[in-house]
Amino acid sequence: MGAPRPLAAAARTMTPPDRTAPPLLAARGLRFARNEEPVFGPLDFAVDAGEALLVQGDNGAGKTTLLRVLAGLLRADAGEVDIDGRPADPARRARAIAYLGHLPGLKADLSALENLAFLCGLQGRRRAQLAENALALVGLAGYEDALARQLSAGQKKRLSLARLWMSPAPLWLLDEPYANLDLDGIELVNRMVQAHLRDGGAALVTTHGAYAAPPVRTRTLAMGKAA
Repeated sequence: MGAPRPLAAAARTMTPPDRTAPPLLAARGLRFARNEEPVFGPLDFAVDAGEALLVQGDNGAGKTTLLRVLAGLLRADAGEVDIDGRPADPARRARAIAYLGHLPGLKADLSALENLAFLCGLQGRRRAQLAENALALVGLAGYEDALARQLSAGQKKRLSLARLWMSPAPLWLLDEPYANLDLDGIELVNRMVQAHLRDGGAALVTTHGAYAAPPVRTRTLAMGKAA
């Protein structure tokens, strides 16, 4: 696999963080239960532009569920979520959030380029970003016409990262972003998060392992047994 392009070579149009602005994301009293059994909460936390929130906890602590609640894929049982100081309604979530989950979210019989075009058609793209450049950046140059079903698990993760890079959303929700990646891929994720935060974005990251934390300004949210 070819070496990815330096992130500095890719055009970015995000506005640098305004230190007087409200948190990009804030949650108060957030709680979720499944079949009347508490999964997490109540949780209070915030993440500012230019910052990452590292979500830690044992398996079953509700880290993935929390990200799905924040993305609007699950409904919280209690609490409030604000984006840029305003209630996180579906339209605001759609504009502000890019979600990278455990599943790659790709269409198996579309090529890498076709998958990016399809997803950008649904979710928008950052101005001046080209799909070919995003593929090169994540180390998939030469795989433009490869069908998604022909890619390895690590290559599918890289294709999902290319879509993330093209997203105009300022808030990244990254659920185990290092899974299925080699050391070069882990470094790629770290550099992507660094560049995103440097340009005024923010990220929530769930991880396992001592290596699995981007080297950026980070807050930590420790998740344990729900109250």
